[in-house]
Amino acid sequence: MSSHREAPEIAKDPVADSTDVYAFVSPDKPDTVTLIANYVPLQPPAGGPNFYEFGDDVLYQIHIDNNGDGKADVTYQFNFDTEVRNPNTFLYNTGPILALDSPNWNRRQFYSVTRVDSRGRKNRLAKRLPCPPCNIGPLSTPDYAKLADAAVNDLGGGRTVFAGQRAEGFYVDLGAVFDLLDPRPFADAHEHFGLAKFPTSGQGVNATKNLNVHSIVLQVPIGDLTRDGYTGGDVDDPRATIGVWTSASRQRVRMYDTVDKGKWTSGPFWQVSRLAMPLFNEVIVPMGRKDFWNAQPPHKDSQFAQFVAKPEVANLLPVLFPGVFPNLDALNKSGKPRADLLAILLTGIPSGLIPGFQNFTGKTQADLMRLNTAIKPSDKPSILGLLGGDLAGFPNGRRVFDDVVAIELRAVAGATYALVDNTFTPDAAASQVDDGVTPDDLDMPYLDRFPYLGVPHSGFDNPSK
Repeated sequence: MSSHREAPEIAKDPVADSTDVYAFVSPDKPDTVTLIANYVPLQPPAGGPNFYEFGDDVLYQIHIDNNGDGKADVTYQFNFDTEVRNPNTFLYNTGPILALDSPNWNRRQFYSVTRVDSRGRKNRLAKRLPCPPCNIGPLSTPDYAKLADAAVNDLGGGRTVFAGQRAEGFYVDLGAVFDLLDPRPFADAHEHFGLAKFPTSGQGVNATKNLNVHSIVLQVPIGDLTRDGYTGGDVDDPRATIGVWTSASRQRVRMYDTVDKGKWTSGPFWQVSRLAMPLFNEVIVPMGRKDFWNAQPPHKDSQFAQFVAKPEVANLLPVLFPGVFPNLDALNKSGKPRADLLAILLTGIPSGLIPGFQNFTGKTQADLMRLNTAIKPSDKPSILGLLGGDLAGFPNGRRVFDDVVAIELRAVAGATYALVDNTFTPDAAASQVDDGVTPDDLDMPYLDRFPYLGVPHSGFDNPSK
């Protein structure tokens, strides 16, 4: 749900579908920033014989804006190439895969990493780096963690990269959220539309549990990303804050040739997917503009500001939960724009609203994952990030364990409006609403080191059963 199947057209093209973006100061290497871009959503582990992989015909990019104009000042490009050793077998592997160069592994994927600066100058950092295989099972991938560790590549200068399958770390009760916004913990308070049978309150169900995803993970020194190479500790220095987003692009022309090569592509690349803040296109942008949003650059996001200023979910909450959100209802009816959400989602939070914090990038409205790199990792992190008093958490960037669904639901419900209007009192429910799932609902734990997302689930173990 963070951005899984968020628009009609990209839902038909999963290898180009950006699902989640993470950006955080690395807890084990606080002089670096870790950037994670996930693609290929909702992968069941038993996906053979054609196991999941990146698209050879997709240009994957991670962009960084460090001067607040919503345009990329630094871009990392990732291009993939798949090689088939034996086209005369249906098997992904013909024996145990014990190393990345195992002759038993029939379908291998490699990639290159290129850094592009604001002038378009390119510097190839690496080529023909190996991806690990998918986690097939105890006979095919008997020591998967070892294979994945071997696919962590040193780019030099404190830079590290990984691209391959990981366990899905985003947790959400998709079934409840899209059943007319009915979080299970609060189902008894939901409007039931006169139905004789309806859900009752209970524990949330993590719909992404036991699924995998494909991740591009890049860790670089802070100075590689910030304006003027800033690495200082002044939280209020505008050079400390960066904006991050990811994109996937395809060439404009795709042709199919059933006689020779099967297919070929040509022409300039065209953006088909992008992502920064979780849930932006998913629940903010209306259905008729979702595909259009995916093709737009962030610096043009002022055209979507109206949907942030008066979000549909905020209007639905008092209707779907009668009597639970009276103050939010009054705020909606006042017609006042949601200045708190406009700041959180489109400009960053300016100084003076939260003591010791800001991640403001300027007046340009753009959907960016804003990270203040001067704020170091927390000794006692809270999955509720800023709402939990943890300045190093979402929406100051995003860590793999941050509960973005709860944070954004509570913000939309009015929990953050008092920051911009001290006469407003949030409803008691605003600080409680969530979908009822946490990292405890994951079977595969996060790692405390690069690449941070957990080892992918095995197809043989098939935990979805």
